Amino acid sequence: MTLRPVEVDFNESWNRLRSTLESVILLNNVNKKEWNERFSDVYKMCVAKPNPYPEELYEETKKFIITHVQKLHSQICLRVQMGDNLLVNYYQEWLVYRDGIQFMDKLYMYLNNQHLKKMKLGDSELNYGYADTEDQKLEIGELGLSYWRKYMIERLSDDLVNLLLQAFENDRLGNPTNESVVQGVIESFVMVEAYKKKEKDLNLYREIFETPFLEATRKYYSREASKLLAQYDCSQYMEKVLQRLDSEILRSRKYLHVSSHSKVSEVCEEEMVAKHLDFLHAECQRMVVSESRKDLHNMFKLLKPIGPGIQHLVSEVQKHFTKIGLDAISNLSGDNIANSFVENLLEVYRKQRDLINDVFNSDQQFIGALDKACSYVINYRVNSKVPCRSAELLARYCDSLLKKTSKSVNEFEIDEKLRRSITIFKYIDDKDVFQKFYAKMLAKRLIHCQSVSMDSEESMINKLKQACGHEFTSKLHRMFTDIKISNDLNDSFSEWCKKEKQGLGGINFNIFVLQAGAWPLAQNLSSPFSMPHILEKSCCNFETFYNKTYHGRKLTFLHHLSTCEVKICFSKKTYLASMSTYYMAILLLFENTDQLSFKEIQMSTNLTEDLLSKHLSMLIDMKILTLDSVLLDNSTVNKSSSNEEGSSPTPMKYNLEPETQLNLNLNFVSKRTRFKILAVNQKEVTQHQEVEQTHSSVDEDRKLFLQAAVVRIMKARKAMKHNQLIQEVIDQAKNRFAPSIPMVKKCIEALIEKQYLERTSSQDEYSYIA
Repeated sequence: MTLRPVEVDFNESWNRLRSTLESVILLNNVNKKEWNERFSDVYKMCVAKPNPYPEELYEETKKFIITHVQKLHSQICLRVQMGDNLLVNYYQEWLVYRDGIQFMDKLYMYLNNQHLKKMKLGDSELNYGYADTEDQKLEIGELGLSYWRKYMIERLSDDLVNLLLQAFENDRLGNPTNESVVQGVIESFVMVEAYKKKEKDLNLYREIFETPFLEATRKYYSREASKLLAQYDCSQYMEKVLQRLDSEILRSRKYLHVSSHSKVSEVCEEEMVAKHLDFLHAECQRMVVSESRKDLHNMFKLLKPIGPGIQHLVSEVQKHFTKIGLDAISNLSGDNIANSFVENLLEVYRKQRDLINDVFNSDQQFIGALDKACSYVINYRVNSKVPCRSAELLARYCDSLLKKTSKSVNEFEIDEKLRRSITIFKYIDDKDVFQKFYAKMLAKRLIHCQSVSMDSEESMINKLKQACGHEFTSKLHRMFTDIKISNDLNDSFSEWCKKEKQGLGGINFNIFVLQAGAWPLAQNLSSPFSMPHILEKSCCNFETFYNKTYHGRKLTFLHHLSTCEVKICFSKKTYLASMSTYYMAILLLFENTDQLSFKEIQMSTNLTEDLLSKHLSMLIDMKILTLDSVLLDNSTVNKSSSNEEGSSPTPMKYNLEPETQLNLNLNFVSKRTRFKILAVNQKEVTQHQEVEQTHSSVDEDRKLFLQAAVVRIMKARKAMKHNQLIQEVIDQAKNRFAPSIPMVKKCIEALIEKQYLERTSSQDEYSYIA
């Protein structure tokens, strides 16, 4: 084969080519030599001299394809008239034609590449409609598909589609269907325009098949839904509908173009679910209350694709979660309310989260419903005028875990329970209230060395830090820092005493130096107190050491928080007792005498009459001291001295007058050689007062926080509308607490009085006064 252009007799060359094309398009055998010669003929006609013939070749080929397709159409129609199946005949002819036109396209490769591709319209021209797509010349393979659409599909479309719809009906009813034929016919509707390579070019498939198919599907499932509703209850109906939906989805994936899959699902869901929402919604409450997992899962699968249809189920689930949450924390009583409150809520949360994971596939709408229900339950108030106790109870729960007790719980279990408690913490609105209670309890644990583990303490603070940020836990971290610095300070003090040759009176002396701003320790609770002589030298030496080390700092001793260990040697047996400084001061008075009056003890200790009376009553209860009128009973001693650490005893009340004589019980006996004399604290009154004081302190802190937030916002904005300012303040405070609008208004008024802000002429606007 020469590549040089030569003179060509077009008619002769075309006749040879036409003869071969008749074999190629029918997939008859064409030997390699003949194929190569026809390939060469196409090339020669396209480059012939003096005049090439690409246009003539294109036109003759077009006529050949049209004639061939029309002939096939006539043959199919004739066979159908004779009783043959249209779908089968069409499909068989399509398979031959589809492959034959592809071989023709390869035979015309030179014409396609060198002439037809260059004449094609560009993407920009097609996209913006600058040219008529009907005028462009198609490549031979594309041309063959185009004429199959025009002269075969469009003429047979009505009959083909009716037969296809009938085949789908048979398939739904379980009757045998020729799957390959149905697939192939539908595929031909898509393939004849696939060369256009644009989504909108599925118009033929959509117009002649998809639209009537969806309408037929709609009618079928409308009838099916009515039939199922008449036969079954809601649970059975849902199962049947899901079966129908699954089978139709599989059917659409087997036969239809991918673009139709979602449309088929939508039609089925609309007819069998969306149009019967009232029927389904009526059963939601029953299923939710009974927690029927199978029914709920089926209901979720049906309602999820409907959009607003799922909201009713979400609402019922939220109501149910709220109810069981309130039931879990109502009517709690006893000394273990905090533990019951947290453990009950966590158990409810765990069960409902498992329900959401298993039944609702961890859907975000249901997780949101659980969040709203938990937030409502945890922040629920029986009386709007009474503060919510959740923050306090959670703090007490954490305190019970982190405080040393007789129960043997390992650190891993403690850490796991603390980790779970953060779940409750995240839902608490008044996080600042929790912070106050937690800080007070942490202070007691650190001062009295009652923490079960410093690692557990720091782990909990880090969890709070992750939940609320560094500012929330800054004071808690400073408390730990003070404890560590105090340990180093005691070592330095010991070295200083050795260097200065200052003795401590034969006692072991250890002191915590704490920053007043970081520790929630109320100094006003400390009573007037005359320090025992044995402690005076140690305290004076420490003050001297501290003032030399740190200049400008003032030390205030909090004796009501101090503890000591005293060796009791007056009885037949020696005991080691742990007690508060006030007890120690009272007992040290009996070192040189066995009897003292109430007035003498008060004058020596300088304690208030009420506080002294309480401490003496406890010592009388424990039979360390006696009154002349009180009969000794050593069984009481054993019982009192064996109280668990951390309990809050309520001593008997004795009528102690100034002249009442108290005696040292020289016959004191206890089963334990080491015991603790617990601090007096009239449990009910003190705890109630502590709660009131904490909430009062929180209210003051909130006012300062809100005022600071208003000033920050106004300093940045200079001027701001009333409603906008209130909203921004609430947004800044919501991570710590939920401020009420009246509280924000009062803070704004206070700042106006302090001349930080002023009202503008529009009255509903404020401006910042620099």
